[in-house]
Amino acid sequence: MNIPQPIDKLAWLYIEQRKLLAVRSYGKALYYIPGGKRDPGETDTQALIREIQEELSVDLMPESLRYANSFQAQAHGKTQGVMVNMTCYFGKYTGNLLPASEIEEIQWLTSNDNDISSSATLMILAYLKAQDLID
Repeated sequence: MNIPQPIDKLAWLYIEQRKLLAVRSYGKALYYIPGGKRDPGETDTQALIREIQEELSVDLMPESLRYANSFQAQAHGKTQGVMVNMTCYFGKYTGNLLPASEIEEIQWLTSNDNDISSSATLMILAYLKAQDLID
């Protein structure tokens, strides 16, 4: 049996007023944590800074980035069994949060936003709620 390779992604966890920053791409229904895939040769920090700049028009402050946790979930919109590995970091930014590139909308989520969150996002919301970081 051929097990598909998991999708390797980096994600930025940003919390404000006990809500988690999330984004929705054009044409999609569910929100996910901003971030993306590493380009060949990139470190986690380099990839996350690039992806967040592309998606939200802000610059992450590299010295503020700290590892939060890693999660694995069914990849949204992919064949059953295709998993996404999300390596998550907390960090500060400079600039103004504005949707860019493929991002249509920014949303602030709490642990009650189950119906609009991807499965990986649900895991992260539950984790942050258990840590008493979000409502």
